[in-house]
Amino acid sequence: MTEHVIVERRGTIQVIRMNRPDKKNALTRAMYAAMAEALAAGDGDEDVRVHVFLGVPGAFSSGNDINDFMAFAEGGALGEEVIDLLVALARSQKPIVSGVDGIAVGIGTTINLHCDLTFATRRTVFRTPFVDLGLVPEAGSSLLAPAMIGRQQAFATLGLGRGLPAERAKAVGLIYEVVDEDDLEREVFAAAEEIAAKPPEALKIARDLMRGSREEVVARIKQEAELFAGRLRSAEALEAFSAFLNRKKAG
Repeated sequence: MTEHVIVERRGTIQVIRMNRPDKKNALTRAMYAAMAEALAAGDGDEDVRVHVFLGVPGAFSSGNDINDFMAFAEGGALGEEVIDLLVALARSQKPIVSGVDGIAVGIGTTINLHCDLTFATRRTVFRTPFVDLGLVPEAGSSLLAPAMIGRQQAFATLGLGRGLPAERAKAVGLIYEVVDEDDLEREVFAAAEEIAAKPPEALKIARDLMRGSREEVVARIKQEAELFAGRLRSAEALEAFSAFLNRKKAG
């Protein structure tokens, strides 16, 4: 486990909070592992009815930690912890609600494709700059995003890396609701409590019908991961990472 992920219970709600504010919630391997473990534990606990994902004020997640990215590039493969979380999201047995405020980059966007309800603040912008980094989409987003928001919007988001402001994200169906910053967690927990109060077996059946084949999503996650790992060692990606690190040093 890691201090950068806080897991707690609020009655029948399991809260998974990314808590690395100094790095804008950039995800490390330990954070991926902690969230995957929490999802698995919650799914296996009859007392848990719903999962909630939250970040910190101003940052849901800025994406993968750049140092881990560089380590992945050197090793030529994504960490097992990353795949474990993505597969756990795809196979989740309990509903997932997310509350997004501010920065939502890469996995900070794609994690929400697996959520049943996402609330975002007005200052939130969803970004997936995979191609700009010489990479490919991940988390099953190449399958889920076109189905959810349409192929052309998915291309603009995943291919061109164009930001999706919260209001636009709601309009195209990426998220459920846009709320004020001060109301975000209240709205998230109100929705989670409403979900938790529903007959669990009936809700599970309804959710499974709406989500369709989990294994198709898992297969796409693994296909993307293989391509992603290969791209990490590409000249395009190494050049993009070098430019990014140089900008950080200059800044």
